[in-house]
Amino acid sequence: MPKNMGLIDKLIRLALAIVVAVLIFTGQLSGTAAIILGIFAAVFVATSLVGTCPLYLPFKIDTRGKKAAGAN
Repeated sequence: MPKNMGLIDKLIRLALAIVVAVLIFTGQLSGTAAIILGIFAAVFVATSLVGTCPLYLPFKIDTRGKKAAGAN
């Protein structure tokens, strides 16, 4: 899969995942909401580490910037 996520995109996803994790582990978030947001957080971490967001592909979204967009 081609890379389509820039550094800022990755950092925002990781930050959101950390916030969700902290809310779950401190007990501020529980039940169904914790499960759903925990799944989203796991997906955010995975896509950040891989550098590809599958949802960006059909819409041809690339957040890497102009310089990196041409190189793979």
